[in-house]
Amino acid sequence: MTLALGSGSVFTLERPFDTVLIDQADVVDIHCQGSRSVILKALNPGTVNVVFVDAQSVAIANVRIVVRDAQI
Repeated sequence: MTLALGSGSVFTLERPFDTVLIDQADVVDIHCQGSRSVILKALNPGTVNVVFVDAQSVAIANVRIVVRDAQI
């Protein structure tokens, strides 16, 4: 998934998640909207991996997000 700097996007999963893990919190901000969707807000250029984990501690999705400068 690619986001422009300063933009946002809603991401919805097929299954409910319990935990969200992010490896570069300064690149993307995440706000949960329930058990199946989040709002992703691009903060800084870079690449980040976001892992969604269910209540049984099983990874159900691993999403790579690239944030690009809006001027490029």
